[in-house]
Amino acid sequence: MRAINTTHMDGRLGVQDVHGSMAHAAMLGDQKIISSADATAIQDGLAKIMEEIMSGQFPYRPEYEDIHMNIEVRLRELIGDAAGRLHTARSRNDQVVADFRLWLREHIAHLDTALRDFQRALIGQAEQHVETILPGLTHQQPAQPVSFAHHLLAYVEMIGRDRARFTDCAARLNESPLGAAALAGTPFPIDRDATAQWMKFARPMRNSMDAVSARDFVLEFLSATAIAATHLSRLAEELILWCAPAYGFIELPDHLTTGSSIMPQKRNPDAAELVRAATGEFNGALMNVLTMVKGLPLAYNKDLQGDKKATFAAYDRFMLCVAAMTAMMHDLKVNKDKMRAACEDGFLTATDLADWLVMALNIPFREAHHITGRAVAAAAGQQKKLHELALAEFQTIEPRIKAEVFDILTVEGSLARRTSFGGTAPVRVGEAIAAAKAQVG
Repeated sequence: MRAINTTHMDGRLGVQDVHGSMAHAAMLGDQKIISSADATAIQDGLAKIMEEIMSGQFPYRPEYEDIHMNIEVRLRELIGDAAGRLHTARSRNDQVVADFRLWLREHIAHLDTALRDFQRALIGQAEQHVETILPGLTHQQPAQPVSFAHHLLAYVEMIGRDRARFTDCAARLNESPLGAAALAGTPFPIDRDATAQWMKFARPMRNSMDAVSARDFVLEFLSATAIAATHLSRLAEELILWCAPAYGFIELPDHLTTGSSIMPQKRNPDAAELVRAATGEFNGALMNVLTMVKGLPLAYNKDLQGDKKATFAAYDRFMLCVAAMTAMMHDLKVNKDKMRAACEDGFLTATDLADWLVMALNIPFREAHHITGRAVAAAAGQQKKLHELALAEFQTIEPRIKAEVFDILTVEGSLARRTSFGGTAPVRVGEAIAAAKAQVG
């Protein structure tokens, strides 16, 4: 069976392949495994190839099966027979995974920057809406009033944990497999610490078989991507709901929505819907590689070519999703009045009444809960809101209730009272914004 050409895919590793080859050539020369003249010639040729790749002038040729052979053939064209010495004491098995680790380490840094920018966009909206009130929901039912800024800051926290997961992934993958050769190491007197240091890896991997066959760094990256994409999808779902006329809480920017083909009055939240849909792709990529790896005996197997396809596709798609969500958040228009009006339905201050009964009248909370339930039932029976009940009506339910109860039944009062750490009171939200800005940078 002929080898499958993978240059269309692993061509993305060109810069990393040259970088790793430079490290390997320098080490071979320093260790006297090849002559200093050959080492210098190889380094010069690789530098020229790096220039070609960076400028888009490198001649990728489909007759050579992968990026590694393309670079080796091009090196021979540039410097002659000395190019044949570059592959001394290494294998494509350790070469490709070294390239892949370098690529993923670099691109996790790009991804982290994109997620940080998304956090900044969330914080920017939050700063404008500390006192904008919307109904907080549980089970999609009205629960308690919350600050819109508080709601957005919840996603800042989630994305912060996502960034930490990617950072952890980058730290764990930052070990050099180069020098493991095919699977068992090499008899040449190589210096693996030197190549690791050259490529800015923290250390060489300790086991040569693990070095060429481990793909848990890919699984960890794809897992972190799937989790982060789930967070994006949750916010995308809320944006889709909020911009529907039934809510009318927000308007999405025109450049991220589209019109209907037959209904001119509609603006569809396409970008948010595509972000929501993409979650399945990230879950699929993770399951793809999990399934690929779960039955592989040590050491290298050709199955592992699929790890790059899944990772590259997931990275590209995820970066697009983050960019779309960042743009939506930057240009979001908030209908404060609609949000506030929605807080008048659903008895959102009922918990405040129960809390007041405990705090002001020293009633056990479970009893206060029952009293509040009766008050809600009385208001609902008259199609009134809680604060529209007369004091006498409250007192028929619990005689000790006083007129001051009305002070805590407003939506604004409810919001202001939630002063516990991490709560939705504007004073706490302001502190949270300051903390988030300091942490995100």
